[in-house]
Amino acid sequence: MDLGIDIGTSEVKAVLLDEAQVVVGTARAPLRISRPQPLWSEQDPQDWWTATVAALVDLRTAQPKAYAAVKGIGLSGQMHGATLLDAKEHVLRPAILWNDGRSEAQCKTLEQRESDSRRITGNIAMPGFTAPKLLWVAEHEPDVFNSVARVLLPKDYVRLQLTGDAVSDMSDAAGTLWLDVAKRDWSEAMLQATQLKRRHMPRLVEGSQPSGTLRADVAAQLGLQASVVVAGGAGDNAASAAGIGVAAPGKAFLSLGTSGVYFVANAAFSPAPQRAVHAFCHCFPGTWHQMSVMLSAASCLHWLRGLTHADSEAQLIDEAATLNAHARVPIFLPYLSGERTPHNNPHACGVFFGLTHDSGRAHLARAVLEGVAFAFADGQQALLAGGAQIHRVSLVGGGSRSALWAQILADTLGQTLERHSGGEIGAALGAARLARLARTGESVQAVCTAPPLLDRFEPDARQGEAVALRYERFTRLYPALVEQMH
Repeated sequence: MDLGIDIGTSEVKAVLLDEAQVVVGTARAPLRISRPQPLWSEQDPQDWWTATVAALVDLRTAQPKAYAAVKGIGLSGQMHGATLLDAKEHVLRPAILWNDGRSEAQCKTLEQRESDSRRITGNIAMPGFTAPKLLWVAEHEPDVFNSVARVLLPKDYVRLQLTGDAVSDMSDAAGTLWLDVAKRDWSEAMLQATQLKRRHMPRLVEGSQPSGTLRADVAAQLGLQASVVVAGGAGDNAASAAGIGVAAPGKAFLSLGTSGVYFVANAAFSPAPQRAVHAFCHCFPGTWHQMSVMLSAASCLHWLRGLTHADSEAQLIDEAATLNAHARVPIFLPYLSGERTPHNNPHACGVFFGLTHDSGRAHLARAVLEGVAFAFADGQQALLAGGAQIHRVSLVGGGSRSALWAQILADTLGQTLERHSGGEIGAALGAARLARLARTGESVQAVCTAPPLLDRFEPDARQGEAVALRYERFTRLYPALVEQMH
């Protein structure tokens, strides 16, 4: 039995996976984001551990025999979060998250200090990455910066609580801008550019390798054996790829979570920073991947629910489905937290364009579904321009439960999208698979296969022309408004 734990932005998910790779139990515990100032996004690292323990307590209560049989734990988590610890491993300040946009100026400073940064890291410096956040802390909170003894990512803080070891994996570390992504090792030059040294960084392992075992006291607290192996694990997107079977080149997935990700597996390191495409290590040895990333995806629908007082996101989707083909639907720019691919603009804003007296909640809901799909189309173009080969696309994440949204995406992207069993818990499922690899040494091909196919959505040629016209309007809006967004 293997346990996968995903440290998300809005919740911690835990999954129990048996030897036949059947999910026998799941649990969730909520998390909250603090936004104390514009562009800021923070969480208390202790909340990750508290939520992890709560989720595991629920799993243990619901599935006591299966839980007691756990032999391996895999971790996945939100990427880029700067978790700062002192010499006694005490948290120095709230973690600065992936969707925090305060460090735009520090991105420019970083690339000035190390002119070779894009070659080393494969990525343009963006506020969401970890390294610019440390430059911001050095400038605005020097006492905190001078006390930093260790910088960890969110899942690796939870690992520290579990094992007592400071360890990260290649896929998550690649999102810090401190990793030489081609060499799969910390870059002395990038560390020096942020006034840090290798001693500030955790030890690196591959995602499918062991990183340690449970501390005896934690094992007793959680009701597990101290011999349980904790895998290197992965950043949430690479873990989702492991869960959905995206390991071979040309395979891809599209994630409709809080953020939106279009992920393509590659056989080699393939950077394309000019279009704000991310090039990272995969969680398997000797493999890499490319991603387009949008900072707000399914969270846009959650935002609209609160704005319009709908009972649920599902209600909004049902209302959007009632509109006929002639309904006048606004265009929505889904940049509620700024944007990465392809704009790299933390000041980008959400926009409804084309409102009339006839615009109701259903029209806004449909506009949000389409706007997110159009932003994914921008990402697909950036990936293809960066040399990606896309042969097969799986749809995952909480938003993937909507058949209407899936069809809108298929029509917009011109791609057949497949939904698989467990797609909505892909990162936690992938983490559990990495735990199995770490404890058994099995091959990636044997373990990380695609789960059973539930259904697929083919592009509807009849919708193609109308979608293309609306997408063209979408692509014209951002250039027209960008100067007003600053």
